Amino acid sequence: MFQIYDTQVAKRFTIYNSLFLDLPFDDIYVTGTLLPFLGKACERGYVEGKSPREIIDGFFKEMMPGEKGKAQTDFLFQMIQYVERQVVLFDSIEDAAYEKVNDIGGKGSVKALISRVENDRKKDQLIEKLKNFSVRLTLTAHPTQFYPGNVLGIITDLEAAIRTDDLENINLLLQQLGKTGFINREKPTPFDEAISLIWYLENVFYHSMPDIIIRLLEGLGQPLHTWENPSILKVGFWPGGDRDGNPFVTHETTIQVADRLKKWLMRCYYRDLRKLRKRLTFKHVEEHIVQAERGIYYALFENKEVYSTKEDLLAVLFEAREALIKYHDGLFLDLLDRFILKVRIFGFHFAYMDLRQDSRKHDGLWEEVFTIQGRKFTGTEDELIQAVLNTQSLPDLDQFKEPFHKEMLLSTATVKSVQKTNGEDGLHRYIISNCQSVLHIIEVYQMAKLTLGVEVGKLPLDIVPLFETIDDLKMAPQIMTKLYQMPEYKTHLTSRGHKQNIMLGFSDGTKDGGYLKANWSILIAKEELTRVSRENGIEVVFFDGRGGPVARGGGNLHNFYASLGDKVENSEIQVTIQGQTISSNYGKQASCIYNFEQLLSAGVENHLYPNFENSLDEKQRALIEKLANIGYEKYKDLKSHPKFVPYLEHVAPLKFFGMTNIGSRPLKRGKDSGLKFEDLRAIPFVGSWAQMKQNIPGFYGVGSAISELEKEIGLEELKKLYQDSLFFRTLLGNSMQSLKKCFYPATAYLKNNPEYSEFWQMLFQEFECSVDKLKKIAGMEELLEDNPVSKTSIEIRERIVLPLITIQQYAIQTILENGSSTEILDKLILRTMFGIVNATRNAA
Repeated sequence: MFQIYDTQVAKRFTIYNSLFLDLPFDDIYVTGTLLPFLGKACERGYVEGKSPREIIDGFFKEMMPGEKGKAQTDFLFQMIQYVERQVVLFDSIEDAAYEKVNDIGGKGSVKALISRVENDRKKDQLIEKLKNFSVRLTLTAHPTQFYPGNVLGIITDLEAAIRTDDLENINLLLQQLGKTGFINREKPTPFDEAISLIWYLENVFYHSMPDIIIRLLEGLGQPLHTWENPSILKVGFWPGGDRDGNPFVTHETTIQVADRLKKWLMRCYYRDLRKLRKRLTFKHVEEHIVQAERGIYYALFENKEVYSTKEDLLAVLFEAREALIKYHDGLFLDLLDRFILKVRIFGFHFAYMDLRQDSRKHDGLWEEVFTIQGRKFTGTEDELIQAVLNTQSLPDLDQFKEPFHKEMLLSTATVKSVQKTNGEDGLHRYIISNCQSVLHIIEVYQMAKLTLGVEVGKLPLDIVPLFETIDDLKMAPQIMTKLYQMPEYKTHLTSRGHKQNIMLGFSDGTKDGGYLKANWSILIAKEELTRVSRENGIEVVFFDGRGGPVARGGGNLHNFYASLGDKVENSEIQVTIQGQTISSNYGKQASCIYNFEQLLSAGVENHLYPNFENSLDEKQRALIEKLANIGYEKYKDLKSHPKFVPYLEHVAPLKFFGMTNIGSRPLKRGKDSGLKFEDLRAIPFVGSWAQMKQNIPGFYGVGSAISELEKEIGLEELKKLYQDSLFFRTLLGNSMQSLKKCFYPATAYLKNNPEYSEFWQMLFQEFECSVDKLKKIAGMEELLEDNPVSKTSIEIRERIVLPLITIQQYAIQTILENGSSTEILDKLILRTMFGIVNATRNAA
């Protein structure tokens, strides 16, 4: 695979990169000619121990001795623009080679899975597992993608042109790219974010998901039209319903997004039905297809709901199917069955929307409810739970003084209207961020019950606690045990199929506990939650946040899910994806199919083929527990350092994330002017470390933990743990990816900064220690040497953006040394951020 990657990607990039020099733009030849010299100056300068200022000043002195002031800064901005477009070119080349670089039909594919179960005579077991198993990817609007929509469109076309080596078209697209801005002039609205992600639903997921399920069912000899679990693959959707920390998401937004989801799905159905009509032109059949097409037409263009549910549409299609078999020997039956399967998969909802809000907001709502009703929101937790459950009605909206509380109730009320138009699948979950108690769950349960006006056991909504911090994860089993034993909630779960969704470790897992402790805490929480759920006759479904530690550092999700063992409930895989992960892993059909199949296979193989690698014995558990605790203490020392928050605020480009206009969400929770660690959102937190090429959330504490345990038991035990445990191997492998993307020489000048020297030394020492220990445990000379394709991709990307990293640090260093900023320096920092993040792809 490495040879293929070298030929199809690395060498192609070198060839196509030269096309930039011929683009008809002012000074581009000079820029393109001098860029390699700047790149070499950066590489050589860091080896010689120079600071970014020394490198940039030295470059100007040597290569542009007559240029001063504005001419120099203009040149730096031209460099930034040039490198940004190099990153786009490299993305497009890598994407064009996707099927050649990745073994599409190899391990983890549907084809390989079917072949394996047939050889092992486990076909029937797989069929049974698939009747109740699903993979649900939830698209979020969390802004890790710095490409505006028009640039994404160019990337798509550029990839297509590169596939066929269409030089003329490539040249034209590069010219378009040169004249297209990379910055949104205004922040997108939540609806804008939804529109961007619906593009992937319409152009990628609508085609890829049925393709996978069809090949899977046909390979297993199962009929498409009667398969009882068409939702083996699902797409969740947060834009429009995720209100946590985003005041711009209103109940109107939720309705708008739900409407757009349905409308765009009807467009897909309409196109498919028109194609079906071209083939199903037979007597007794055509009339049904015409009827279905007209019904969709009315919904799409005249806002008339001919079909109130997907079952109404399916009834017409099944009539056509019956006639096709009865009168025409099933001619083109496969085409009709494929469309029927699409309707069964996507219904009228297209994607599963979720509502999400912070638990503290619900506390505030109930306090006002009690105040209006002449009661006090005080007492023990049990007393408050009972008081909330005993509340028979909520005040009228005009009685609330806090506008946000009115909005919360209106948002909850959207469940009824969305379910009426899009079906229950359209909006059936309410996620409680920062959930810390049974009360937090009951507050939402009762609010929803009273707002929707339903009786006990009739609430068409799953209440989903999100346990994030280390302490919350530890308390989660106790909280859920108490909840399961409450008679009214028990009745609710019975009405929901004895199934409880629980989300774990989203934004604050790694931020709170560091890499090792967060990962280990989540695994232990999952095992304990599985145990208490089974004891109470409940099937628990875990929902993981990729923004948490599941794939921190850009690691492989399927390895993570394959490593969980039989102590963790495995009926569904649910995970959020965001930003570059959507565009790079699911942005086209080939990559979407490959990554979906990898997750699906990981989930079912974990069930069908349990082995010692997936199950930790007591000795292994004790070792990982020790490592996690040592790493946690090391990370807590870092967090409590007096320079931790000032470093993020004044050295890292944290504040500039709010100026990038890539997302509608504010930089932090709360309205206070000062920066508080607990209010800081995970994306700018992780993204700032990625910009600095320090990647603290992906490794900090790993090296120290290994070092300390090595003194106690030696390294051989840890090497054996690495070889024997897939969980531990995946954990360290993901951290290696994060370490590989670090570049500490760019910030080494800080060791001479009187204010931040000690803090930077802490970061750097832990980085060096982690690299050294991981190489020794894995038996590698270099990080990722067992994955040369990933290693090479990271190295090329980091080399491309090295001038941007240097320019950004040149500006930061100048500000720190001068004691103040200027508009130009701020702009340099902001403009370099785009290329750095886009090159990293899955940095956050």
